[in-house]
Amino acid sequence: MNTLKFSVTSSICVLLIGVLLVAWPEAAVTYLVIAIGGLFFLPGLLGMVGYFMANSKTGTDRKPAFPIVGLGSVLLGLWLMVEPAFFVSFLMYLLGGMLVLGALFQFMSYWSYRTLAKVPIVFYLMAGLMMAAGIVILLNPFQAAAVPFMILGISAIVYSVLDLVRLLHYRSRKNSNVVDVEVIEEK
Repeated sequence: MNTLKFSVTSSICVLLIGVLLVAWPEAAVTYLVIAIGGLFFLPGLLGMVGYFMANSKTGTDRKPAFPIVGLGSVLLGLWLMVEPAFFVSFLMYLLGGMLVLGALFQFMSYWSYRTLAKVPIVFYLMAGLMMAAGIVILLNPFQAAAVPFMILGISAIVYSVLDLVRLLHYRSRKNSNVVDVEVIEEK
């Protein structure tokens, strides 16, 4: 496959991924959590298998230590893979709560600071926006988790379309009678 065909194929794949991320961002969040679960599960499972294999091969009284971290990794990985929505909502509730508490702290700080100096209204507005974002996340955590995937999908679509336009433009230029200029260095 020549370079142009490979580049066009790559751009079309990126375009399809972008469309999928924009169309189903909630599914992307779920599959990401499942993939993270798999990344916890596999090393833990290998550690457990290694422990039992080493335990069966040793002929001495000395046994290797039980891999508690491996067991924990297996259990956490299974939990992430079986219940991804729980983890997405839990993390989003935590983020939303932190935003609301941070905004409340800022409001209190500005209010107490106003006796020493004038606090610009913009500071209060920014704290208000932060509180609003926290409340939106608390009311709908799964949809809020999908927003970064939508942004990623839109970025992928824009990138792939621009790349396809560039490739088509390059191809039309390559087929025209453009003469390359070679620079020769003097010795």
